[in-house]
Amino acid sequence: MHPGFVFLDEALGGVRWDAKYATWDNFTGAPVDGYEANRVVGSLALAEALLRATGHAGAEGLGLLLWDGYRPQRAVDRFRDWAREPEDGRTKARFYPRIERADMFRQGYVADRSGHSRGAAVDLTLYRLDTGELLPMGGGHDLMDALSHHGASEATASEAAARATLARIMTGSGFRPYACEWWHYALAEEPHPDEYFDFPLAG
Repeated sequence: MHPGFVFLDEALGGVRWDAKYATWDNFTGAPVDGYEANRVVGSLALAEALLRATGHAGAEGLGLLLWDGYRPQRAVDRFRDWAREPEDGRTKARFYPRIERADMFRQGYVADRSGHSRGAAVDLTLYRLDTGELLPMGGGHDLMDALSHHGASEATASEAAARATLARIMTGSGFRPYACEWWHYALAEEPHPDEYFDFPLAG
């Protein structure tokens, strides 16, 4: 493990996770470069803030499910290469039904330089501790669509309420939201604001 980074499943104790980019269940349709294990990693500062968020969520009978934390720069580079490849339709209906894959970067759903690669961002959702059921958020992880935006008019009242709960927990724990993605939160104060890491995630 790179100095100053930790496995979040170990640091948070009992948190649920599913590292989407280590699996075939992501918008590229295959495991992504740099994700050698289904683990979620973050900076120490990210872990500390998420520990606060875990406490706030637990007080409401909720838990955190993490999808991504630290993201190697090589994975971001792979996203860029993938967006330039010919459309094969395998993941379009689920992840980017109303845009072209080449527009993902221009529309702000994927970035050349990501806070994830600085160890300062996390993709996550909430679940109920008593049943394990995910809260209804409206659209899944990495749905590149207006439905994923904060304040989306297509979200139902229950979905909007669940998003508001997540936002309240996260902003109250030292995070700031990202307007285009209800699941993405970044540290308000980053430990490595100008450094983009590229060590692989290996369990």
